Amino acid sequence: MEGRVPRIARLEQDWCEDVEDPEILINTLRKTAGGPDILTFSQRLPDLEPKYAYRMELDSMAALPIKSYSFWWEKQIERQARNKVRKAQKKGIVLRLTDFDDKLVRGMTSIFNETPIRQGRRFLHYGKDFETIKREFSRFSFREEIFGAYLGEELVGFIFLADAGKYAFLGQIISKIAYRDLAPNNALLAKAVERCAERGFPYLVYALWLNDSLGDFKRSNGFQRFDVPRYFVPLTPIGKLALKVGLHRGRKEAVPKQLRKPLKKLRKHWYDLRCRLANECTFR
Repeated sequence: MEGRVPRIARLEQDWCEDVEDPEILINTLRKTAGGPDILTFSQRLPDLEPKYAYRMELDSMAALPIKSYSFWWEKQIERQARNKVRKAQKKGIVLRLTDFDDKLVRGMTSIFNETPIRQGRRFLHYGKDFETIKREFSRFSFREEIFGAYLGEELVGFIFLADAGKYAFLGQIISKIAYRDLAPNNALLAKAVERCAERGFPYLVYALWLNDSLGDFKRSNGFQRFDVPRYFVPLTPIGKLALKVGLHRGRKEAVPKQLRKPLKKLRKHWYDLRCRLANECTFR
């Protein structure tokens, strides 16, 4: 359940699970004391045609159709991205299937706490300790494979690849900013594509389609935009009002589209300034 007003319920792993019978869930939530105001759920690839009569909007997701690794390498990926995979190999980045153990969690903790700002915004996992990361990331390990990017014995990046049934899903891909020039993320993504081809997944899904630096990374690696139906069902009078005035997507989505890009740039400049001032204070 997210938010305060309105309170919005969704499947915790809605990238990986379907709502098989919406009416059962809707009726149960309506009878729940202190329950949500709105239920939202979406269809998943490859189901692109709307199936239900509820209030519907489109979610733009980034997905890579998988035929084979060689097809991706030769036909889908851009030359610059291909060169970065080669660069990672030449610079000594080694990829290994990795167990979720204490050694991995220590490496993850180091990566997460490298910097409070990533991609111009506050980083969600910065400041978390070993136990918190271990607890949060072990919950869905039953459906995930983990690949680590190593330079010598140091973990410099990792990827969580989830079996979502209808496709594979990138739950997390991240690397140390200090080693960005070695392109570990490109090597990790290449490994994910290779693994998807081996296991016969028809798609590799990488969350939402974006128009920023992360979106550029997705496009350069062959990801395409797919619009899938997302439904919003009001469960209370507050939910009905929220849908009517457009608050069902959250406060960020209520900001006019023409203002979002300038505000994102302003946010990035603000965080960059804070980081510079913090670093200056540290070294005085």
